[in-house]
Amino acid sequence: MSTIGTSPPRTKTNVVVLLGGWSAEREISLLSGEAVARALEGEGYAVTRIDVGRDIATRLSDLKPEACFNALHGEFGEDGCIQGILECLEIPYTHSGVLASALAMHKERAKDVLRRAEVPVAEAELVTRAQAAAGHILAPPYVVKPVTEGSSVGVAIVREGDCPPPFIAAGGPSGQLVMVERYVAGRELTCAVIGDFVTAITDILPTEGMAFYDFDAKYAPGGSRHQLPAVLSPDVNQLIRKYTLAAHRALGCRGVSRADFRFDDTPGGTGELVCLEVNTQPGMTATSLVPELAAAAGWSFGELVRWIVEDASCKR
Repeated sequence: MSTIGTSPPRTKTNVVVLLGGWSAEREISLLSGEAVARALEGEGYAVTRIDVGRDIATRLSDLKPEACFNALHGEFGEDGCIQGILECLEIPYTHSGVLASALAMHKERAKDVLRRAEVPVAEAELVTRAQAAAGHILAPPYVVKPVTEGSSVGVAIVREGDCPPPFIAAGGPSGQLVMVERYVAGRELTCAVIGDFVTAITDILPTEGMAFYDFDAKYAPGGSRHQLPAVLSPDVNQLIRKYTLAAHRALGCRGVSRADFRFDDTPGGTGELVCLEVNTQPGMTATSLVPELAAAAGWSFGELVRWIVEDASCKR
């Protein structure tokens, strides 16, 4: 990648920004996509915004862009599906390819890969919503989350003394799979990879009234505050950055990815550090973490999106 704080040469002129779509994260994708489109226009690119629908292959075939900036989040956008279409159309695109996207999006498959790469993860069971609602799969506290969603959509924490919450079953078809994961107390930390550069680490602190770093804490103004760089011992700092790069490489990610961690430094805690997940399509909104991490490394938002577009390719 280029030196932090400098922009790569502009080799592309006609860029499509893919945004919206139909996942549960549609509204965030619209915000990410619009922020990216404006920044790319400011960098001199001719930008076409496409709110992605089922006719996306036809629309892209007609437009024939030099590259697609994938600002989609969730289903179809970061699970390998849109990546497969772009490969078939031979249109260079940003972020990770088909396999890495599909692996990272499926939390159980991603855990298998991370374990083999010696990146620590929390124990978990994959069950149906009906099973999760019928009784405790793990001893509380534990976390219940959809196996293929991001942005903390549908995540619930079941604590000591709680009954299995009935809304787990009500959140979707009873046969739909969810992950029941051991809860790790402590801090929420995140670190990103941009090309081969590993960023600093952000400590994410939900504001008062937020139970954890949920959807509202992520995207509502004032929902959380970020301490950057996180105050950590040199050993923990080094470990998180090591695991972030190891996870990025093990999953086969390209371009930009962000890894989220829990670190138990609570009084009398275990000192445990686990990787929760790797996000191959990090948000690009005003409150998003990767633009903030890039800024701390000396990149403007425009320089960041320019680098991402110039990194676009097929066969990723």
